[in-house]
Amino acid sequence: MKTELEDLLARALESLQGTLLHTPVERSAIVVERTRDAQHGDFACNIALRLAKSAGRKPTELAAAIVAALPRSPLLARAEVAGAGFINLYLAGDAQRDALPRVFEQGERYGTSQAGAGARVLVEFVSANPTGPLHVGHGRQATYGATLAKLLQATGHDVHREYYINDAGRQVDILTVSVWVRYLQAGGIGLPFPVNGYRAGYVQGIATRLAVACGAALQRPAAAVLAGLPPDASEGEAEATAGKKKELYIDALIARMRELVGAAAYEEVLELALAAMLADIREDLAAYGVEFEQWTSERALARSGAVDCMLGRLAAQQQTYTQEGALWLRSSAFGDTEDRVLVRANGQQTYFAPDLAYHLDKRARGYARLIDVWGADHHGYIARMRAGLVALGAPGDCLEVCLMQFVSLYRGGEKVPMGKRDGQFVTLRQLREEVGNDACRLFFLMRSHEQHLDFDLELAKSRSNDNPVYYLQYAHARVASVMKQLAARGLQYDAAVALANLGALDGAHEAAVLTAISRYPELIAQAAASRAPHLLVHFLRDLAQAFHTWYNAAQFIVEDDAIRNARLALALATQQVLRNGLGLLGASAPETM
Repeated sequence: MKTELEDLLARALESLQGTLLHTPVERSAIVVERTRDAQHGDFACNIALRLAKSAGRKPTELAAAIVAALPRSPLLARAEVAGAGFINLYLAGDAQRDALPRVFEQGERYGTSQAGAGARVLVEFVSANPTGPLHVGHGRQATYGATLAKLLQATGHDVHREYYINDAGRQVDILTVSVWVRYLQAGGIGLPFPVNGYRAGYVQGIATRLAVACGAALQRPAAAVLAGLPPDASEGEAEATAGKKKELYIDALIARMRELVGAAAYEEVLELALAAMLADIREDLAAYGVEFEQWTSERALARSGAVDCMLGRLAAQQQTYTQEGALWLRSSAFGDTEDRVLVRANGQQTYFAPDLAYHLDKRARGYARLIDVWGADHHGYIARMRAGLVALGAPGDCLEVCLMQFVSLYRGGEKVPMGKRDGQFVTLRQLREEVGNDACRLFFLMRSHEQHLDFDLELAKSRSNDNPVYYLQYAHARVASVMKQLAARGLQYDAAVALANLGALDGAHEAAVLTAISRYPELIAQAAASRAPHLLVHFLRDLAQAFHTWYNAAQFIVEDDAIRNARLALALATQQVLRNGLGLLGASAPETM
C-alpha cells in the first residue's frame, strides 16, 4: 500500500516535469509515512517541502499542483494540502479491507518482500569467548542477531549466520590455567586459586573431566608451581594496586604451566576446556532456537595462514611499518584516531590482526554487507576495523556494527548481581529455565538494542496483560477459542461468504484492526532496514491491543451469516499476522493459554 501510494506520487511528479519541475525526481526521494492522527489522513508526504526551493515555488503551491496531478486510483479517496506544504492522503473505504484477501492468499508469506533483491549479507552475532557459559548479555545478542537475520530474510536478502569462536589469545590461556589449578587442588595439591582466574563452578566440572582423561599425569608439586612467581593480588585489595599484580601473576602462572607440563600437554588441556565450553554454548543456543550456518574458529583461521597472508598483503601495499619492534597498521590514514599495533614486539599478534583477517575472509567469500553484533564496550573497535578493511581495499561502509547495550536483571525490585570472572552471573540457560524461551525472546527485544534493558523476572513470569508475552499470545489463542466455539455451535466459517461481505467491517474497532493488518508489510520492511526488531514487538502489541479492544466490544458469532463470517475473517487474519510476527521473533503462537 505504501509503495502504491509512492508510485502514484511519482507519476504525478513525472507529469509536472518541464512545467513546475525542471529536473526528474529520484524515486527514492518520494516517501510516504503513516500519520499518527487519522484526522490528518492515513499517510502523509513532505515531497513538496523538499522540492520547493529547486522548483522556485512555494511549498503549498507545489503541493497543490502535485495533488491535482495525482492519477485516479481505487486506493485513494482524496488528497489534501496541509500545513506548510504537506500532502495528506486519505485511503478509500475498501483499501484497508483489501489487505485481508492478501493475508489469506499469502499465509505465512504475508509481510515478506523482495526489497533486499537477493543481496548477500553475513550476520555475525554472539561470538562470545568460549571461557564460560552464555550469560544474559549474550542472550540479548543472540536474540537480536537471530531476529535481525529473519527480518532480512523476510525482505529478500540472502542471509548467512555466523559465530566467530574467539578460541585464541590470553582469555583462553586464563581458562586453561584455571582448569589446571582446580585439577591440582582436587588432587590434594595445596595451591591458592589466582585472583584473575575463572572461579565459577563450570571450571571445576572441566577439571573433573581432565582428571578422568589423564589421571595424575599432570599433577605437579605446589613448590614447583609457585617457585619464583610474583605475588598475586589479595582479596579486597584496592584495584589501583591489585590490577597490575594479578595480571603479572596470572601471566607468570600460565608460563609456569607450559614449562611444567610441556607444550603438548598444555594444548591438550586447552582443547579439552574449549571443547567443553563450546559444547555447552552450542547446546544452549540450539535449545534457545538460535542456529548458525557456520562456526569459524580463530585458531583454525590462524593455522590456515589467513592472518599471515593478510599481514603480507598489507606490507606489500606499504600500509604497515615497524616501530620499537612492533608492527603497526597505518590506520590513522583511513579514518581511525591513531595507528594500531598488529604484532607486538614479542612477536605475539594483537586481537586486531586475526579479527581483521577474519573480516577479510568474509569479504573473500562474496559478502558485500557485513553486519556484526557487538557488546557496547566494543564501541572503540569499530573505527579501527573499518580502517583496516579500507587499507585492504574494501569499502569502509561494508561493515555495519550493531552495538548491544547492557542488560540488568531485577527480581522483586532488587537488582540481581552479575560478574563473570567471580562466578556471580545468571546464565542464559538459567534465565530460560525460569521464564521460558518466549519470554526471553520478547523481553530482550522490547527495547532498542541501543538502549539499556531492565529485565523484570517477575513480570516475565506473570499471566497478566502487563506481560507483553502473555498479551500477544493470548490474542492469538483467543481467535482459536472463537473457532472452537463456532464448531461447538455446529457452525462453520465460510471464506467465500466472508470475502464477499468485507464491507460489513465498518466499525471503528474493526477499522483499527484492519489498519494494523494492512500496515504489517511496511513494518517488516522498516524493521529490517533500520535494524530494529523492537519495532515488530511494538507493532504486535498494538495489533493485539486493537484486537482485544474489538473482541471485548463486539460479538463474533452472531446470527447474520454475512456479518459473522466477515468478523471471523478479520479475526483469522489477525491471528495469521500475529503468528507470522511471533515466528520472526522466534516465539511460539499457542492455540490455548
